[in-house]
Amino acid sequence: MRSKKLARTAGVMFLIGSLAACSGGSGSAGSQEGPVTLSFWSWVPNIDKVVATWNSSHPDIQVEVSKPAQGDALTTKILAADKAGNPPDLMQAEYQTLPTLVTNGVVADVTSHLESVRGQFSDTVWSQVTFGDKRYGVPQDIGPMMFFYRKDLFAKYDLLVPTTWAEYAATAEAVHAKDPEVHLGGFSAADPGWFTGLVSQAGGSWWSFDGTSWGVRADDAAGTKVADFWDGLVREGSIDSSAWWTPEWNSKLDQGKILSWVSAVWAPGVLSGSAPKTGGKWAAAPLPQWRSGENVTGFWGGSSTAVAARSKHVAAAAQFAQWLNTDPAGVKGLIAQGSVYPASTSGQSSPALSETPEILSADQADFYTRAEKIAAGARAFTWGPNVNVAYSAFNDAFGKAVQNRTAFSAGLRSIQTAVVADMKKSGFTISER
Repeated sequence: MRSKKLARTAGVMFLIGSLAACSGGSGSAGSQEGPVTLSFWSWVPNIDKVVATWNSSHPDIQVEVSKPAQGDALTTKILAADKAGNPPDLMQAEYQTLPTLVTNGVVADVTSHLESVRGQFSDTVWSQVTFGDKRYGVPQDIGPMMFFYRKDLFAKYDLLVPTTWAEYAATAEAVHAKDPEVHLGGFSAADPGWFTGLVSQAGGSWWSFDGTSWGVRADDAAGTKVADFWDGLVREGSIDSSAWWTPEWNSKLDQGKILSWVSAVWAPGVLSGSAPKTGGKWAAAPLPQWRSGENVTGFWGGSSTAVAARSKHVAAAAQFAQWLNTDPAGVKGLIAQGSVYPASTSGQSSPALSETPEILSADQADFYTRAEKIAAGARAFTWGPNVNVAYSAFNDAFGKAVQNRTAFSAGLRSIQTAVVADMKKSGFTISER
């Protein structure tokens, strides 16, 4: 997934963008002769039903959906298809993978096609598809981080919902002291996207880009603060450190051995499957804050709809991408059929989000209204061209740190070293920041 010969300097991003804008599809959709058929790779559930709505009202621009993979696996397939000269016209691209696709010349600069929808996204969300002054996709979904907790068990243990991380730590210690088999929450050493979301909330970012060179600082003050916080809780045993998404973790959630989960807006769906006995017992609140009274969060997850630079129908593809993520019919389909939390501000107040997830308690009818307010306080995170290297280094370093009870801050330094070395090897210009 790394750029080798294409990206000798960070400035190549702008060169690629210029070339993409001059690709075969730079004309308007109306200039095409006859119907246009676009290929679209995505993993959203039931996305074919959403696309069918578009196809029924756009006979001249038809979209065919494929689901070859998801997440990192899809990115790998997209890179391979582009190298072979036959990428899909449209692709679902997670925000953290866009820099990789941009620096490899895979996605098109669609800036000129998106001016009409700019106002439908917050500055933070818009920044996730922006490099320099160019846009490389339409934001599709976001994962603002939130605090989910067992309302019934908080009452049983006489707990207050923590509003600061200091309160979270004190609550974790108190809960575990009352019952050694129970933990307030947990830390996962295999979920770097979760950790970067918390770093973002603290005001940090692992990469920066000034138009000519990249800055890398995985071990900056914000990251170190987050690492030290969780390091202390894990070492003293105040929180659970078992791996998430496992039968063991599911069992602890279902049995009430874990009382809360620092997660994202999509958590209710996971909890419904992982802890089916707890239906109607969960509640949601904003993340604990580093400073009392703030409303700041980060993103865990989120993706865009990007257009291939090799596409012969860039304008038509951009038109569909806009419709999917901003038109009421497209957004309603993503919500109702695909269980997506939309990136557009209008989508976040859509009537399609009026139904409260069943895992939440009856008094959480305003869950999506709360989520919208929380999302408004999200901070941006700048992603780099080798996120895969950073994530792999995180999993290795933090996995060992949890097992050996060694310092998490040392893990951050390992990430820093690995990312810088890889970017220099790939020919990127690195500046200290």
